[in-house]
Amino acid sequence: MQEKKNFKIVSSKKTRYILPNILTLVGVCLGISSIKFSLDGNYSFAVIFITFAALLDALDGRIARLIKGTSEFGKELDSLTDFVSFGIAPAFIIYFWELKNYGKIGWALTLIFSVCCVLRLARFNLTNHEEEEKWKINFFQGIPSPAGGIIILLPLIYDLSNFEIGLNIKKVTPFLVGITSILLISKLPTFSFKKISIPRNLTIFILLGFGVSFTALIFFTFETLFIGSLLYLFTLPLSLISYINKKKVIKTESIEDEHEDVL
Repeated sequence: MQEKKNFKIVSSKKTRYILPNILTLVGVCLGISSIKFSLDGNYSFAVIFITFAALLDALDGRIARLIKGTSEFGKELDSLTDFVSFGIAPAFIIYFWELKNYGKIGWALTLIFSVCCVLRLARFNLTNHEEEEKWKINFFQGIPSPAGGIIILLPLIYDLSNFEIGLNIKKVTPFLVGITSILLISKLPTFSFKKISIPRNLTIFILLGFGVSFTALIFFTFETLFIGSLLYLFTLPLSLISYINKKKVIKTESIEDEHEDVL
């Protein structure tokens, strides 16, 4: 009689898989908690929790690759977490804050954003690059879901900051949600920042930049988030130009290789 095999998410010999998944689960807890804070009208904590969820999302994958703890389970868990933390939570936060004032249109925009986010994640999971297209790993198709979640919160972040330009930025909210939804499912190439080669002589300045940014995030949270989000938006046309130039270079090199093979 055969013994029943116990179901194990992680093999006892591969405990390095646990840490990235723990970070992912903490991220989804932060995302769900942000909804609770928005229901209570505490939008400051709601935005802060989404921000921490985005930071953990940026860390878990890199830590998994660093300690060789990547797995199919972790990949699926990460996508599900991203949908909750960046496809549902920010949409609900911005709905309770402003979109509810637009009635059915506001709710429709909330649904559209969430649907676009889940479509973007599904496409990402099915994306596989051929050997000759490995360079494309440096680019996403469309903006990533954490960036989308932060971008639609920009009017709220501005409202929570000490910035004052004399404009009623709340009026931008429905348009921003609609545009961000399109960017999520678009094929616009955006920087993935997965493989960045940093010259050794610039390492100290990169570390200093991270230190200054983290300090600013602690003491000037919403101002730093607002400026950082705007800077990310400015990288979108730059990523498109970089993608086109890289594609031209690869195409030229492949043509030259074909000519060499013929000769």
